[in-house]
Amino acid sequence: MAVSSDRAVEHGVHPLREKLRPQPGVLVLRIIPLQLSAGRSRVVLERALRSSKSFRWTIISGFFEPVFYLLAMGAGIGALIGTVDGPTGPVAYAAFIAPGLLATSAMNGAIFDSTVNVFFKLKYAKTYDAMLATSLGPMDVALGEVGWALGRGALYATAFELVMLAMGLIESWWALLVVPVAILIALGFAAVGMAVTTYLKTFQHLDWVMTAVMPMFLFSTTFYPIDVYPRGVQILVQCLPLYHGIELMRGLTLGAVGIGMLGHAAYFVVMAIGGVLFVSRRLEKLLLT
Repeated sequence: MAVSSDRAVEHGVHPLREKLRPQPGVLVLRIIPLQLSAGRSRVVLERALRSSKSFRWTIISGFFEPVFYLLAMGAGIGALIGTVDGPTGPVAYAAFIAPGLLATSAMNGAIFDSTVNVFFKLKYAKTYDAMLATSLGPMDVALGEVGWALGRGALYATAFELVMLAMGLIESWWALLVVPVAILIALGFAAVGMAVTTYLKTFQHLDWVMTAVMPMFLFSTTFYPIDVYPRGVQILVQCLPLYHGIELMRGLTLGAVGIGMLGHAAYFVVMAIGGVLFVSRRLEKLLLT
């Protein structure tokens, strides 16, 4: 070991620098913009998993909000409404709103982690400064944080689907794909949420996120069909990400599966890829320059 170090010094290469030099197999990741990654996002994910034990009740509590909505709106008001027009014909009101609440559950889990938690680590705890002082790169941080957020969204979606199953609100075997689709929805929202968070300056600015999320939750056909809107408003609603998530969930749980669902899925793929790349660049600019 001493001989190799001496040789490295003789050739003008510091032994520590030689040790940290990327291996040939990792050089593939150095293509722009993936040069921001050291291929170790799993370390960030592991840290998030370990630290989550200290606030597990906060995580669990996030599951109950859509369940309460389902009980109040579906079982309560649903008894007065009866049936509504679904993608496969008339369906019980509870079966109509449950997929929308399921998509909302995945969104909420992802948004909370990618905004509030990320903002605290970025602005106050300086967690990312410490991470980037190691061999981790900005994309490792972005992928790790987004991965944890989508894991939380998937957890909420899985629990909510079990509630739907217990209430008899699932009408198709396509519902087996609900959890993978929930992960895709959470991935898109987490990536974009983290990108937005990098621009926030104070905790009060997080209210802007809630101001955007709440109307999207209320008007993205969660509680009523899109046909109730004028055509101009329909086009606006169809641009919202939650609308596409609800369409995916509603199609799977009610058995209305078609080629158009690929377009809804592609919406979240674009959100995820664009968000992760954008966050990587922002973290590089904020913390490495």
